[in-house]
Amino acid sequence: MNFGLAVGFAVKRKMAATSVVVLDRGNNTTCTVNLFGILLGATVVSWRVNNQEQLFVSKQAVFDGKRAIRGGIPFVFPQFGQWAFGPQHGFARVARWHVEKLPERLPSGDVEAIFSLMDDEFTHSMWHFQFRLTYRLILREKELHFNIGVYNPSKELTFSCQLLLHTYFKVPDVRRCQITGMHGCMFIDKTREGAVYQETREVVTINEWTDRIYQNTMQEHIITNVVSGRKMRIQKYNFPDTVIWNPWSEYAKEIPDFGDDEFPNMVCVEAGRVAAPIVLLPGTAFEASQILQVM
Repeated sequence: MNFGLAVGFAVKRKMAATSVVVLDRGNNTTCTVNLFGILLGATVVSWRVNNQEQLFVSKQAVFDGKRAIRGGIPFVFPQFGQWAFGPQHGFARVARWHVEKLPERLPSGDVEAIFSLMDDEFTHSMWHFQFRLTYRLILREKELHFNIGVYNPSKELTFSCQLLLHTYFKVPDVRRCQITGMHGCMFIDKTREGAVYQETREVVTINEWTDRIYQNTMQEHIITNVVSGRKMRIQKYNFPDTVIWNPWSEYAKEIPDFGDDEFPNMVCVEAGRVAAPIVLLPGTAFEASQILQVM
């Protein structure tokens, strides 16, 4: 059974030479992490449960190591949104990651792998702080676990940052999805110049361009009508914010690595800490986690 480091050289979908780490639990349940040829990005690009893909990746996505992959689960750090000092959503999506632990089967039958990102010359060109970012992936029968840690090894400097998992879920028709866990929460609506509103609906539905930062959301979200009409549960710890995004038809056309007609087949429901930054004093750490479960 293959759950080690698989290296592939593909040309479809504009892919450059890439390295991938594959977690394989058996029964056609796998998770694939794209590292690019020189270990860039560490983006989860596939999660299959019983051979059914749960994540959306655009047919126009570019795998060249120079830009973030349009889909999967990109890692947003240290900045969410536009950034004066570097790329949008920070550098973690295109920085050099390390495989701390290749996929290994646990006594439970689950499979885990560990990845890390540390400051280097590339990150110092945008952000002069020392840091260590790690995430541990655990693939279970119908679950994908992310355990994340951010550490400040400096003895003198405090830094602040934002952190988010930019998860793209695959859906048959986003207009039929309902998302729980936002009722009563305040949200920043980026489609209306950052105006702040309160969510009054019991479930959130998407029928237009949507780009919202929900604050202090519940620790659990349920998305209905995902792949094969099933439900997806998102459980999160120490991630108080949830971003919901879909570009809809008018803005899909403005995204070069996103197909004009792909917007009905995806929804981003992103757990993170972005409304108020994480502040790490010297020698301290921040931990958070997310569990995705096919119901």
